[in-house]
Amino acid sequence: MSLPMPSRDVLAVLRRGVVIPAHPLALNGRRKLDERRQRGMTRYYLAAGAGGVAVGVHTTQFAIREAKIGLLRPVLELAAQEVRRHVEQHGGLIVKVAGICGDTKQAVAEASLARDLGYDAGLLSLSAVKTEPIEALIRHGRTVAEVIPIMGFYLQPAVGGRVLPFSFWRKLADIENLVAIKIAPFNRYQTLDVVRAVAESGRAGEIALYTGNDDNIIGDLITAYTFLCDSKPVTQRIVGGLLGHWAVWTKRAVEQLEAIKANGGEGSAGSDRSGDWLTLGVQVTDANAAFFDAAGGFAGCIAGIHEVLRRQGLLEGRWCLDPDEDLSPGQLAEIERVYAAYPHLNDDAFVEANRDAWLA
Repeated sequence: MSLPMPSRDVLAVLRRGVVIPAHPLALNGRRKLDERRQRGMTRYYLAAGAGGVAVGVHTTQFAIREAKIGLLRPVLELAAQEVRRHVEQHGGLIVKVAGICGDTKQAVAEASLARDLGYDAGLLSLSAVKTEPIEALIRHGRTVAEVIPIMGFYLQPAVGGRVLPFSFWRKLADIENLVAIKIAPFNRYQTLDVVRAVAESGRAGEIALYTGNDDNIIGDLITAYTFLCDSKPVTQRIVGGLLGHWAVWTKRAVEQLEAIKANGGEGSAGSDRSGDWLTLGVQVTDANAAFFDAAGGFAGCIAGIHEVLRRQGLLEGRWCLDPDEDLSPGQLAEIERVYAAYPHLNDDAFVEANRDAWLA
């Protein structure tokens, strides 16, 4: 059967590599959707130069799917509306990615919703089926891919994922409308499994590779990955990122990615600036450890992102849908530490200058 494919323009943007923030959820003090601030965050990301948005993902909070909450459609619709408005006013193309969760029946329903709302691809979470054998996971992926182009997702076990072997990624790469993979195992060995699988599939440069490794963002982006395939070297790059970390300080993330690309992607061996990039990478990782609550096993990761957005005035508070979900002990002090240590990483002045217009 013919599989749904995104437009050539969408594929070109994905393959070029862009910043795709994982969109948070704006709530008021009653833990209800704050539509004005939800729209304001999307406007912030687009004004900052993001090339896409990812909605209905972990950072948006998976509980939006629960019947008693019922926020999956509203948040997908709000982001799609703001993207459409931005493109009408400024031109260009913004890639819309929707998180796809659940067993196959639920995943197909979510994929259908995202397709009908104009989303370009579905980020396929395997958390709900992670105990299934590899062949069942591949069938799951193929079934969802019959509804919407998919982006594979290697999610770290600490937040609901599982270890996925090279063989899984090699088979997934054979799905024709697998358009990208978000690589987020927070593990260098497992990251290499994905990149090598795509290289050996013969689809290097066709399947866009995106980092989700919040512990190694800059390192992933500046590295050339070369493997010997059928006696020939195949080189690939991780061209962009789909990251919860990029839901804050987004303007700086766009500048960092653009600078790496302007340097030919070279930031490691042989580059005069390799030391600068590696130093910046450590600073970004240190900031991420505070925002994502690495010390607390990532329990406060969403609240940490919310706290930064609250400080910038984009969110009213750091409330999550779960009243018990908040910063971990000591996390606030860590956020304050990295704010003071790395003032060049924040985009507070950019937000301050534009926030009122975004929230109008």
